[in-house]
Parts: sequence; C-alpha cells; structure tokens
Amino acid sequence: MAIPSFVDRVTVHVTAGRGGNGCASVHREKFKPLGGPDGGNGGDGGSVILRVDPDVTTLVDYHRSSHRTATNGAQGKGDNQAGSNGGDVVLGVPDGTVISTADGDVLADLVGPGAEFVAAQGGKGGLGNAALASSSRKAPGFALLGEDGEERTLVLELKVVADVGLVGFPSAGKSSLIAAISRARPKIADYPFTTLIPNLGVVVAGDTTFTVADVPGLIEGASEGRGLGYDFLRHVERCAALVHVVDCATYEPGRDPLSDLDTIEAELTAHGGLEDRPRLVALNKIDVPDAREIAEMVQAELVERGYRVFPISTASHEGLEALKFAMAEIVVRRRAEQEKPDTTRIVIRPQVQGGPEFKVKKLPDDGGWLVQGQKPERWVKQTDFANAEATGYLADRLNRLGVEEELLKLGARPGDAVVIGDGPNAIVFDFAPDVQAGAEILARRGEDHRLEEVRPAAQRRQAKDTEYHAFREGERAEDWSQYGANWDADEVDLSPAAAKRAAEAAAKQARKEARELAAAEDLDQNG
Repeated sequence: MAIPSFVDRVTVHVTAGRGGNGCASVHREKFKPLGGPDGGNGGDGGSVILRVDPDVTTLVDYHRSSHRTATNGAQGKGDNQAGSNGGDVVLGVPDGTVISTADGDVLADLVGPGAEFVAAQGGKGGLGNAALASSSRKAPGFALLGEDGEERTLVLELKVVADVGLVGFPSAGKSSLIAAISRARPKIADYPFTTLIPNLGVVVAGDTTFTVADVPGLIEGASEGRGLGYDFLRHVERCAALVHVVDCATYEPGRDPLSDLDTIEAELTAHGGLEDRPRLVALNKIDVPDAREIAEMVQAELVERGYRVFPISTASHEGLEALKFAMAEIVVRRRAEQEKPDTTRIVIRPQVQGGPEFKVKKLPDDGGWLVQGQKPERWVKQTDFANAEATGYLADRLNRLGVEEELLKLGARPGDAVVIGDGPNAIVFDFAPDVQAGAEILARRGEDHRLEEVRPAAQRRQAKDTEYHAFREGERAEDWSQYGANWDADEVDLSPAAAKRAAEAAAKQARKEARELAAAEDLDQNG
C-alpha cells in the first residue's frame, strides 16, 4: 500500500526514558575504614518533545514511524559520580498541530515557530546513598531506584494556518483560483475530487501578503463523513475569512449557484465554529457565455443576503484583482483586531494536579485498604524491596506523610492488607503500626551502627586499662607478678610478638615498682 505524501492526522506512541538507579557505595581507602557513603545519583531519563518546525508541513513522518522513544538515564557510580542524563527526542511538527489524547481531550494547540509540548516526561533518577545521608542516618546502605518515564498515546491533528479559506463543490475552480492568484501549482483536472490534499498559496495584494488554502471535496453531507470534506473542514477553522467559489457553468441537474451556496453554508454550520468568519462569494467561470448570464441573474439576490460578490474567471483572470484586494482588506482588519503575538517560545508541560497528597479507601469484600496518591506511588517505585533498610526508609516516608495515621483513623487493624498504587505495579503490605522496619539490623531505621558502636578490640583495651589503674591505686593485690597473666594473644588484640613485648614491659614495670616499694619500707624502718 502506497504511503501518502500528505498526512494531517496520525496516532503516535511516545515513551520517555527511565531514570537511572542511584548507587549505594561506601568510600574505601587504606587506613580509612568506613570512609562514609559516596554513591552518586542516577541520571534523569530523556523526554519526548513536540516542537513546531517551519520546515515541516505534514505529519507523514509519523505515519511511517509512529513509535518514538527517548534514551534512559545512566546509573550512578561510587566516588560521588552521578549518572548522565538521557537524551531528549525532539519531534518536529507543522505549525497548527493540535495534540489530544486517544479519548479526544485536547492537550495542546501548537501555533507559532518554536512552540513546544512535552509529550512524555522522562523519569527522575534515583538518589544515591550520599544524598540520603543525614545526621541520624550517617551511612545508608541503600539507594533509590530510578523512575519510569511516561508512556502515552497521542493523536496529532494538523489544522492548516491560513488567512483565507476557499470552499465549494468539487470542480468549482478552487484549485484553479489558487493557482491564478499565487505561485501554487496544485493538480487541476476536469473531474470531481481532483484535489485530495489542502493546497496553500501565498498571495500579494498591494502591501499585504497573506496565505490562501482550499478545502477539497465539500459536498452535501460532508460534515457527516461524505466525500472528503469531513477530513479537511478542520483546515479552515483558523482562517480569517471564507470565500465561496461557486461554479456558474455546471450542467448537473438540480444545481445552481444559490442552491450550491446554501448547501455549503449548511455544511459549515453543521461543522461549527465558523459563524463569525466574514464571507465573500466568487462567481466563477464567467468566461463561459451562459455562466456570465447566470452570474448576473443571481448577483443581486446574493447582495441582498449581505454577501460581497465578485464575478471572476480563473481562465481569463477577469475580476481576480478585485477579489484579491477584498481578501486583503479582511485580513488586514482581522490582524489589527488581534493582539500582538508574543515572540517568546511557548513550552507546554503537563500540569501537576492539586489536592490531597494521598487518599485511602476501603476495598470491598474485606480486601484491605487502597492508598492512592502521586507521592506514595512514586516512593514505592523508587524502593528496592530486596533491601530491608530501603523498605524501612519507605515506611518512614509514608509515616511522615500521614498514611499510617489516616489508616488508623479509618479503622485499619494490624494485619490488614494495604495496597499502594493501582494496576499491575501495586505493592501489598500487612499493616503493622509502629513497627520499626529494619530494626533487626539497625537501632533505628536508616541508621548504621558501625559508625557508633564500640568495637570489641576497643572494649578489651578499655578493660585492660581499668585493670592497670586498679593495680596502681591499690584496689587489687599488690602482687604485680600476676598482672596480665590471664591475657591471651587474641584478647590483647596484638600480634604474638607484640603481645610478648607487652608482657615483658608489664613485668619490668612490676619489678621496678616492687623495688621502689621495698626501698621505701627500709627507709621507714631505719628512719
């Protein structure tokens, strides 16, 4: 099947990059045990961005390739090295692209070069344990996982940005008119529905330059899907004025200029949103003798209806100058009424919804409790449940947010199932209020004992020091010969040679103090 060269409506699947995981690392250096946490943060995932590009005039690229994915962020590393961010994917779209969901909710209307819409936001990178350290949690043994990027299905719809729109029945001469007043060269033939795509032409009338677009294939019932008009009526929604191109030389039974005009107006009314546009009527093909007579017959009635009427011929160019300047007059007036456009680049991002940070509701059939909210669901996705300390950190965060208090207020009992999130990624817990998760290995959740506890070797040295001072102060027997006799090498926490030297030094010190004591006693007796 051939791929069309002009596409004005496509469905695009966009996926942003995942954020990189944080790193749990402890600085290691010789003679510096437990040097502290130094795990870096993960990089953010790349986003998918739609941006108006003046050089893009169709959505055909997304008809060929409808899936677009940004790159993931890199994982953090030790030595406080943060992971690199994923690259954004910027998709160029034509001016006048409307972005909506599959359900029809309009998200953005991109008009003007450089206007942007963040179609899918990249996931945030996880924090490393260096960023999670605090005065009460000095050496976290865990890091946070990166978040998934957004994944969305969007509908892109092009509405041509033109100043004047040409409407009329097939073969009324719209393509011939746009070719006669501009340098556009659309396909022209003597059969209906020759034009299958909207054509744009740039027209110059005096000092005014404006664009003209024709809408192909309007027939009775176009607003309901007949012909091609249903697909292309959207292209005249942005036009400042509409020009009815009426065929005065048609030989089809039941057709005349007035009935053709009434039929097209009925379709425009059914489409909606075009009631305030000024109308001009171009009675075409007056180079044909019968057509000129018909145009003269209906012109007076059309003027009575309030239309400005211009008999024209695209073949001989009769009446085209007057029509161009009439269109230019409406365009100039419309531009003067509009506010001066802001040249600042517009970037549209998804808005964060306000309201409570979470909500709790009872599940039916005693199925437990469901906790929903942006923060709790994000925190669950960031948690590595294989790490007990990370699970305890999650419990702390939920408790500070007030989830536990709200569950107790609603009547939750210990042992009830608590579901956080909705869908296949939901996490189920057993409700256990005030239980310090991770306390089996840590005094408090998120705190490392290794930086505060007294090591066994230090305890032994303190005991030996106490024993030594007890001997010196006479609290123990004065027989220093037994000092240190019951110390083993492993208790001394020294090598065998060092332990031997320590024992010899202790014995020498004991002999010295014994001699000093004996000398003092002799002095007292002789004195």
